[in-house]
Amino acid sequence: MKKLLYVILAVLVLGAMLQGCGANNENADNSNPPEAESGDAAESGVTRDMAYEGVNNYCHSEYDWSQAEDDPSVMYVEMGDETESEYQVIFRSYTGSFVYFYVDKTSGTTRMVDYVPALNEESEAGAFDLFDYLGNEN
Repeated sequence: MKKLLYVILAVLVLGAMLQGCGANNENADNSNPPEAESGDAAESGVTRDMAYEGVNNYCHSEYDWSQAEDDPSVMYVEMGDETESEYQVIFRSYTGSFVYFYVDKTSGTTRMVDYVPALNEESEAGAFDLFDYLGNEN
């Protein structure tokens, strides 16, 4: 039983490490567009649509989408929760892990948190400027 657990853990870790490897595939846009913009967000600098577009462009430039060619449901970008100060955008990888992007409504600074449900592990994964990925059609 312990051996099986180690094998499963090794496969998950390997899958998480390899998710960013490989060539980009621009034909596999398996995303769900966000709903209408929030009125409060438009006043503060970053809109809901901007948050979705920037994160979607980031994900398509940084992750290998070839795994989703045959089954688009294995990888996607969707809007998550919203607070007064930030939007949450969720990326699901074909490995079953998630990256939660928290977009600051004022500055556009976007922090990333990796979450692996099978291991119930969460870790900070870096940050980027959302404005670097707006207008980039990937």
